[in-house]
Amino acid sequence: MADVHDKATRSYNMSQIKGKDTKPEMLVRRYLHAHGYRYKLHDRSLPGRPDIVLPKYKTLIFIHGCFWHGHEGCRYYVVPKTRTDWWLEKIGRNTANDQKHHLALRKEGWRILTIWECELKPLVVEKTLARMLEELNTMG
Repeated sequence: MADVHDKATRSYNMSQIKGKDTKPEMLVRRYLHAHGYRYKLHDRSLPGRPDIVLPKYKTLIFIHGCFWHGHEGCRYYVVPKTRTDWWLEKIGRNTANDQKHHLALRKEGWRILTIWECELKPLVVEKTLARMLEELNTMG
């Protein structure tokens, strides 16, 4: 099956996808800040460059896009019908890197919270954020 976009349009669309300061990430950051949590962002010294670093709680938060990180069973993780092998390999590498980074971080004593993009959709966002605070409170 051919792509619904020409090469230039597809290239432009892909170039507009951000790797940090995404809407889901900003939502979590605003929520944490409003509840008194202070954090660092995208610490390059840590494996996987976590989205949010809470040093006081020795906790890292990764906010994963369901598509890019292969969220199994999620309606937002749909393998494209074009270049399927390439995409499966790409997403597989992302998932393998996530596992490798999480293992290294746990060995360094970090606690890791992963929040999926689908958990920040309007119908479930409040429950997700409340659960995140609850987990942070039990860690601190």
